[in-house]
Amino acid sequence: MIAARVAIEDLHVWREDGLGGEPREVVHGISATIEAGRRVALVGANGAGKTSLLLALVGAVRFSGRIAVDDLSLEKKTLAAFRARIGFVFAEPADQLFLPSVLEEAAFAPKRRSLPEPLSPARAALGRVGLAEMEARAPSSLSLGEQRRLALATVLSAEPGVLLLDEPTASLDARARRAVLGAVRDTRATTLFATHDLEAALELDADVLVIGAGRLVGHGPAREVLADAELLDAANLDVPASLA
Repeated sequence: MIAARVAIEDLHVWREDGLGGEPREVVHGISATIEAGRRVALVGANGAGKTSLLLALVGAVRFSGRIAVDDLSLEKKTLAAFRARIGFVFAEPADQLFLPSVLEEAAFAPKRRSLPEPLSPARAALGRVGLAEMEARAPSSLSLGEQRRLALATVLSAEPGVLLLDEPTASLDARARRAVLGAVRDTRATTLFATHDLEAALELDADVLVIGAGRLVGHGPAREVLADAELLDAANLDVPASLA
């Protein structure tokens, strides 16, 4: 699939608190445009609204405003077609792994999208994240870091136009982190990832959206934005070590 342009206009998002109370607005009027093929890091402290923004981009939470991929706006009637263009990798691999083997997991999306020879893109995706030798393993037998890489492979195998990642480098050792970042770097998809790993934004030469308390407080190239100590402090973040 060809990389797609993503447009977000005056986005407001509501999430339930899990205690049965009224939904609470957690994202307040964010607007941004992500050109096709670009990589964008969402950075902010815990609870800033990063995951809620990502979930809104696949219609998984209540929102107002406009979300579009190329010329397709996200609405109830377009939800299935919209999601077909997007690959979403959850922060917790257990939320998306459910099949008996690593290869079956990686082949699931190509089969659902009726791609020709689905095992070919599945094996290619596993190779990109360093799991080529594990295709017969049960996902439950993998380490958390390996499961995180597998979750990424299950999405890459479908060749989405837009790739959404929630904390893709969390709990990874140095080698696994390099594999994940390498796979993200190599994909042609427009990529939006929420992360506490500010160095990852630098290594991927990403643009950055800084989120503070559900609002967009800064944006621009990673090397400019992440060197701005005053801006980051306003979002309860520190300048990454490589720029300090």
